[in-house]
Amino acid sequence: MRNIAVILAGGIGARVGGNTPKQLLPLSDGHSVLEHAVNAFEQSPHIHEICIVMHPDYIMHAEQMLLANAWQKVRYIIPGGKERWESSVQAIRQLDYKERGEEVNLLLHDAARPFVSQEIIARVCEALEEHEAVTVAIPSTDTVYEMFDGKVARIPQRSTIMRAQTPQAFRLELIAEAYTKALGVDNLSAEACAEAHIPATDDCGIVHEHMPQVPIYIVEGEEQNKKITFKEDI
Repeated sequence: MRNIAVILAGGIGARVGGNTPKQLLPLSDGHSVLEHAVNAFEQSPHIHEICIVMHPDYIMHAEQMLLANAWQKVRYIIPGGKERWESSVQAIRQLDYKERGEEVNLLLHDAARPFVSQEIIARVCEALEEHEAVTVAIPSTDTVYEMFDGKVARIPQRSTIMRAQTPQAFRLELIAEAYTKALGVDNLSAEACAEAHIPATDDCGIVHEHMPQVPIYIVEGEEQNKKITFKEDI
């Protein structure tokens, strides 16, 4: 079983502000958000390959990082799409799941979560030995409101609420089939997907809605595996 980490870095991080995508911004040690995310999977003995899905305008930056860091597991640096789902599909398409001839798992991870730990990666990969779909989550410490028309419609029991993190991981054939169904196409070729659209930001949501017979197993995340969203997070 081969585990391939897909680092989703196709966005521009508009909420952070400035002219530089947040995945290229440096953290306190001088290394970028993207470098930290890639390094985590590069160092994991459970990961065999890495695919970076980068904003098309910044492919060269990722290539420069590859040389500077001498990453050994990065096999692909490919352009992402305008939406997150497009970047996921780009990776599925690049990895040519029908011709690999081996069982492959994809771990889809937000580049904007640079602090993912070795323990989380290990837990996900171990869970993939028994489950076709795995996600990372932590219990919610806040009360959550479900709203309608600007008013509180329902207050779910906090004990049943978890906050999603990444990586979200799947058998490659499973996530490919889920996206094929979601997009209403026969295959995931660029031509078939050209006019397709889905209002989704989460790969687990695609599997949950279009492959409901497949349970999504949850492994424990960590508070430090936070997502950089705003300038203050940097």
